[in-house]
Amino acid sequence: MVQEQTADAAAAKPDESKPQQEQEQEAKSFSVKEGMQNVVSLLEKSVKTKETRILMGRLMRQTAMVRKHATAADLAGFIRMYLPETSSSAPLLSGYVKQDSDVAPMEDDSAPADAAAAAPPPVSSQLPEVELYIHLLVLMYLLDRKQYKQACEVADTAVSLLKEHNRRTLDVIGSRIYFYYSWAYECMGALADVRSTLMAAHCTAVLRHDAVGQETLLNLLLRNYLHYNLYDQAEKFRSKAQKADSWRVPGQYCRYLFYLGIIRAIQLEYTEAKEVLQQASRKAPTAAHGFRVACNKWLILVRLLLGEIPEHAEFSAPGMRQPLTPYFELTCAVRSGDLATFRSADGSVSRTFTHAKCVHADPATASVCFLLVHYSVHEHGKWIGQLFGLGLTCGSAGHS
Repeated sequence: MVQEQTADAAAAKPDESKPQQEQEQEAKSFSVKEGMQNVVSLLEKSVKTKETRILMGRLMRQTAMVRKHATAADLAGFIRMYLPETSSSAPLLSGYVKQDSDVAPMEDDSAPADAAAAAPPPVSSQLPEVELYIHLLVLMYLLDRKQYKQACEVADTAVSLLKEHNRRTLDVIGSRIYFYYSWAYECMGALADVRSTLMAAHCTAVLRHDAVGQETLLNLLLRNYLHYNLYDQAEKFRSKAQKADSWRVPGQYCRYLFYLGIIRAIQLEYTEAKEVLQQASRKAPTAAHGFRVACNKWLILVRLLLGEIPEHAEFSAPGMRQPLTPYFELTCAVRSGDLATFRSADGSVSRTFTHAKCVHADPATASVCFLLVHYSVHEHGKWIGQLFGLGLTCGSAGHS
């Protein structure tokens, strides 16, 4: 089921075989005003027909284009156009996007002036889906401009509005709001402050059979626990959390496999960690470059702990050479069997490994692990993951 969903998601993506000039021309011809109006039409159609599948694909793709091209003026015009004057959110959101909005918003230069004057003014929407979608756009706008404090305030308002409604047409928008809600607080260094809110939202999603919300909130909570090295709590929550047989969002399934691989590596279960990390890396979309890099970093460390030596081609893959340089130096030291080279590589990249939270071992344990790996690879070829229970809690040699 998951493979079929992944294939469907890949088929729904724009054709990457198009020439770059055609893609640039399509981007230039994109109208933010028309894009926002199309989104509102999709939301109204979804509410009318009780159909939520169109929100999973078309809405998110349209949102990506709007996010890429929208300015503060466009957002300010969108707020005035579709939020009713009685809405308490309109002044708040307008205040956050009023900067740089001196240009007349939502103008279409290609339309004649007479036609624009004759066109009827748009009717403000009373749908909570439209109001929360505007919150989502403003939240993404603030995060893209690194205005994290304002983003947290908008996210708090959006989460409060979500709690007031129980509508299946809000599931997709609500999951994205919670995602950026967690991201905003993580950027502020206060990720622990939202854990209770995310846990309550996950329980609500389970009771309402909100599959998209369950998947998103499950991963957000796992990330929250792993951010503070709470691996036991993460595993307890993961094992007890209710999960569907098939995942609605392939991207969330990839994230789940990645977090599961980290947990298994910390628990010294390197064989299972290798399997799930490889699965996450294979299922990750090509555009998710940062995610694939993170998967490969953990996968290299786990394979070293299993007594395997990654091939050189894995480090020279497109886009992998620079971020995997420290891991390539460590692999070369293990392959050569020179302890001095290993210590040199360990000292030169210790900050990288410490930042990646991949090691909690002292120099003696790191040296022992290195000798065990080298001896296992060149003499017996046996997997020695179990031997690393002497003191290593994760997959690399870190503090020099």
